[in-house]
Amino acid sequence: MAITAADVNKLRQQTGAGMMDCKNALVEANGDFETAIDLLRKKGQKIAAKRGGNDAKEGLILAQSTEDGKAGVILSLNCETDFVAKNEGYVSLVQSLVDLAIANLPESAEALKALSYDGKISVEDKITEQIGVIGEKLDLSTYAVLRGECVVAYNHPGNQLATMVVLNNSTEDAAEAGRQVAMQVAAMNPIAINKDGVDARTIEREIEVGKELAIQEGKPADMAEKIAMGRLNKFFQENTLLSQQFVRDNKLTVEQFLNTTEKGLTVTDFRRFSLS
Repeated sequence: MAITAADVNKLRQQTGAGMMDCKNALVEANGDFETAIDLLRKKGQKIAAKRGGNDAKEGLILAQSTEDGKAGVILSLNCETDFVAKNEGYVSLVQSLVDLAIANLPESAEALKALSYDGKISVEDKITEQIGVIGEKLDLSTYAVLRGECVVAYNHPGNQLATMVVLNNSTEDAAEAGRQVAMQVAAMNPIAINKDGVDARTIEREIEVGKELAIQEGKPADMAEKIAMGRLNKFFQENTLLSQQFVRDNKLTVEQFLNTTEKGLTVTDFRRFSLS
């Protein structure tokens, strides 16, 4: 049967595939749209298998809170090149995944992939379809959902870095403070909320490194332990969120900043995803 330009354009609007790919798929499918979509998806599977070993280090990271501020999601869809990551269609694809995640709040990347994308195919199948359209490996590499009294999302310009923080109060002042702290997390990359959140292996490593440095500096072995503990405290101050100097006013720690905003205000959770 004759394939019209309108048919090709309709399939292109549905799938995002190139004009020639859409035309060829429709020709092979004898004009049947569902069959043509399946053919494009199979093409994506072939390309995915072929490019499975490629590095996908570029991409976009987006974070977004629900309208009521009680939950938020953050995800990264990776691709192979910066050129693709900056493409308007790719940005729209990532935003559509975020919108789906916000609407459904799946608990894991696997659960997100299993969601229906458009009532016809799953998110995972949509990503595979787009591998065929784009011609690069795509990978939903990281995903998290956070819940709490006040969940604040921050997207750093360029969408290569995004953060979310959860606060224990949801007042207007708390939400603005949360945005400042989310930017702090982006800038300073803390490893935990406070020292209680630092894993034992990291603490042991810091103590051992501190001892070794003290001995190399000529300090007596019996003093090395005390010196190492002092350095550990400094490590906590520099690497745990509430103890860090507040970026916008280094006379305050983040904990002090939150308390000056609202007594008892604190962070209960956070996430930071970055491509670098």
